[in-house]
Amino acid sequence: MIRSSRRILIGAITVVAGLLGGCASLDEAGRSRLDLVKQRDELLCGVSGKIPGFSFLTPKGTYTGLDVDICRAMAAAFLGDADKVQYRPLTAPERFTALRSGEIDLLSRNTTHTLSRDAEGGNGLGFAPVVFHDGQGLIVPVNSGVTSLADLSGQAICVGSGTTTEQNLNDAFASKGIPYTPIKYQDLNQVVGGYLQGRCQAMTSDRSQLAAARSGFIEPEGHVILEDRLSKEPLAPAVVGGDQRLVDAMTWVVYALIEAEERGITQANLDRQLRAAEADPSQAAMRRFLGVDGGLGRKLGLPDDFVVQAIRATGNYGEIYDRHLGPESPVAIPRGANRLAEDGGLMIAPPFT
Repeated sequence: MIRSSRRILIGAITVVAGLLGGCASLDEAGRSRLDLVKQRDELLCGVSGKIPGFSFLTPKGTYTGLDVDICRAMAAAFLGDADKVQYRPLTAPERFTALRSGEIDLLSRNTTHTLSRDAEGGNGLGFAPVVFHDGQGLIVPVNSGVTSLADLSGQAICVGSGTTTEQNLNDAFASKGIPYTPIKYQDLNQVVGGYLQGRCQAMTSDRSQLAAARSGFIEPEGHVILEDRLSKEPLAPAVVGGDQRLVDAMTWVVYALIEAEERGITQANLDRQLRAAEADPSQAAMRRFLGVDGGLGRKLGLPDDFVVQAIRATGNYGEIYDRHLGPESPVAIPRGANRLAEDGGLMIAPPFT
């Protein structure tokens, strides 16, 4: 009887602990973090601040980049004003602690969506859709004549020590039976320094970081990122898990940016498209999407015109990409997998119904 009672007690404690863990991101009154953002009238957004093209603090003291525009789109959708964002620059080790402690509401900092970070038994995060499909790559001098992994056989490669980048490099070359010599450094700045000093034939990191680093070279056009991809790194915004309202709101803001590009809605033509939808009851799908016929926003705890607010602030996903990573930008990265699905990429939004 005592053993039975003890099992019941332990089971009850486990259930309660599970419920508390699942609600870790809610306040004592059980409210969503989204409610706190609205009450504060400001979004606390965690970024890097040191990666050109993604999040970078300019000499004027303003933040810019794809990750920054994602924060701005969220603030516009949540609060009706893209400028109601306070940016918190965070290192990689700091980012998840900042989320769990409540220092930030949302993380938009080139973070890879993985099982361990998503699962309750891991970091227990809630992820939005991918905003940049990245992958580890290699950069080499143009005059080296290297065009593929095979050309690096027996060569030295600069890499961060004790990182998944180092492991990915080893796995990729070992699987192809290509010998190489790793030249290891403690951080990316040292890796870049070793590469530029000629201590290695190639440097490896995520392709986005390689492009960002290249933009600061004296002669960036003298270096090329190889087509070979050594890993997949789907980068996505994140919040603390267990807060369904905030996760849903964040998720559908990202989808709205993608859907807007699919529909050809831009910052420039938004008002014209909105007027046309308002004047034509037959445009049922467009009217739902732009909030003319209300209901979708309320399901997310947002205004019905949240899509209009987000697009007006940042433009559609393609506009954000081209602004910071397009061919005319300092950090030019071909869209590749980040093209719309209809163009052969991976970006697609579910129906707004």
